[in-house]
Amino acid sequence: MSKILVIDDEAWLREMIRLALEQQGFEVLEATNSVDGLAQSRDHLPDLILCDVNMDQAGAGYSMLAKLRENATTAAIPFILMTGLADAAGMRHGMELGADDYLPKPFKVDELFATVNARLRKAQTVRQEAEKKLTLLRSQISLMLPHEMRTPLNGIISNAEMLAESAATLDPRTISEMSLEICQSGQRLERLIENFLIYAQLEIVGSDLQSITHLRSNSTARASEVALAASRAQAEKAGRLQDLVLNLTDVSLPMAEDYFRKIVVELVQNALRFSENGSSVNVRLEATPDNVEFAVQDAGRGFSNEQISRIGAYMQFERKMQDEQGFGLGLAIVRKLVELHGGEVQIVSKPGLGSTVTAKLPRVQGT
Repeated sequence: MSKILVIDDEAWLREMIRLALEQQGFEVLEATNSVDGLAQSRDHLPDLILCDVNMDQAGAGYSMLAKLRENATTAAIPFILMTGLADAAGMRHGMELGADDYLPKPFKVDELFATVNARLRKAQTVRQEAEKKLTLLRSQISLMLPHEMRTPLNGIISNAEMLAESAATLDPRTISEMSLEICQSGQRLERLIENFLIYAQLEIVGSDLQSITHLRSNSTARASEVALAASRAQAEKAGRLQDLVLNLTDVSLPMAEDYFRKIVVELVQNALRFSENGSSVNVRLEATPDNVEFAVQDAGRGFSNEQISRIGAYMQFERKMQDEQGFGLGLAIVRKLVELHGGEVQIVSKPGLGSTVTAKLPRVQGT
């Protein structure tokens, strides 16, 4: 059963649309304004949205459409604008924002059915194209993973061979150093494989609305404890515990603990890796009136606008990004996780001056 969200400030029109669509077997949700419509879109992930152009304010439908298209989890939802003023300029503006169709008011029931069914059929085609992309992603992983594994594997194999062939002639200090390099290379390899698998899993989840809904049903009750433990572990591993500055408020998150820990690890690890020893890495977790923010700030190398724009793209599987910067896939995972949970990632950065990466997540309902 397809789920359709109807957003309009006229109660009689919402009821007419709801009754007509329910007779055709659709599940119908209703919203009276753009704020409620935006919230329901993110919470329920409908299969299609019917939205009035002018509701609580002029052009509210356009503003809502733009916000939906900015978020990965809602960007592909078919969006039909309803308006009694379907002039050419307005229609062009809506299409530029990503509207799928227009339904001029007043309209007949058969026109409503034809427009809705046409958009749903097109959405099915888009989903099939997404499946093709997932197949391509699997192919990319199968090709690129062996290539990316080569560097840490070389460290493991070369040191292991030397130990096996020359252990009797090596002094204890050299053996210790070589053993440590084997251990570190193994850890890098483990993290690389883990990140490839997580990214592939998130791509698959992101193509299925039911999987996204299930993902959002999880929660972390005491997020500050998770952030504290994960941040300190990364700082200790880097030998920079003294550089870690924590400002953590105890909050609840609509996200599984393992996924939130992954976000903390990736952001703190990047901040430590790309900033100088002795410079502060600030970690903040707090609730705001609208959401929960987890932010990591450093005074390191920073990002260029081009690098920021590339985060989350398939290009992250290219070796160039991994070798030159080493942060691409980890940040792509963070962005994907946050967006799948209905949030957004903001990056404020200047090359050579440091970065602040902020993950904004919805608040747990009732808090």
